[in-house]
Amino acid sequence: MTTRFTRCMAALGLATALALAARPATAQIYLCVDANGHKELTDTNKNNNCKALDVPGAISAPVRKPQAGPRAAAAAPPPPGDFPRVDGAEQRARDSDRRAILTDELNAELQKLADLRKEFNNGEPERRGDERNYAKYQERLAQLRVDISRSEKNVEALKREIANIR
Repeated sequence: MTTRFTRCMAALGLATALALAARPATAQIYLCVDANGHKELTDTNKNNNCKALDVPGAISAPVRKPQAGPRAAAAAPPPPGDFPRVDGAEQRARDSDRRAILTDELNAELQKLADLRKEFNNGEPERRGDERNYAKYQERLAQLRVDISRSEKNVEALKREIANIR
């Protein structure tokens, strides 16, 4: 009896979730019980055996504004007059600072990559004392490959960022 009750409650929960996902959040949900005792969740009040459910946290779906295409973005209103502006010299100083920071990060990442490649030793790193088990050695080798790949991607991303600075 308990497993049947558990399955019924699980099905009821799943049906509630599906009903809530399929309908707008503002729709009323009803729990209907037929003559045989079968429960059904629906968005229509079918008979007198239906009871309206109060769904907590129901949020209405946001209204989407249709866009006319690329012209809609181009026709955006200009920023208000009190919108903060940065003069050219200030922006150049900010770009220069950003370039210096990214260059420092790039140099650090290049150094890290060089150290990883040195330790990797073309796929044959030296075995450590704690790696008597060959599986531990293989794990470290796999981790070195992952670390090298990640470091190479970081170097590429930093170079792209530096290239994008005006």
